[in-house]
Amino acid sequence: HVQLVESGGGSGQAGGSLILACSYATYIRTSDSHCLAWFRQSPGAEREGVARIATGSGNTYYADSVKGQFTISQDNAENTVYLQMNSLKVEDTAHYYCVLSYAFWGQGTQVTVS
Repeated sequence: HVQLVESGGGSGQAGGSLILACSYATYIRTSDSHCLAWFRQSPGAEREGVARIATGSGNTYYADSVKGQFTISQDNAENTVYLQMNSLKVEDTAHYYCVLSYAFWGQGTQVTVS
């Protein structure tokens, strides 16, 4: 079974920053070219894929809503993917999930911006 564990969520101030981390199973390797993504969902809203990275190529993608604001990165040696969230806005408040290959989901971590 795939293991995905998010951390780093919490409360942030508008205009401030938070960084989320997702630890994934050690058998996931860069050469496997898996897609790791961050999704978010707030109550009453459709879930949104905000960023993704291909572990093989390092290619990244960002939703228009977070371009220039969020940065996704990976540390292959530590089997961890990060989401650096800058210039936080109230509308960034959501439950954030780490997702592997659009099929395997972590439990998520809550981000609340006020």
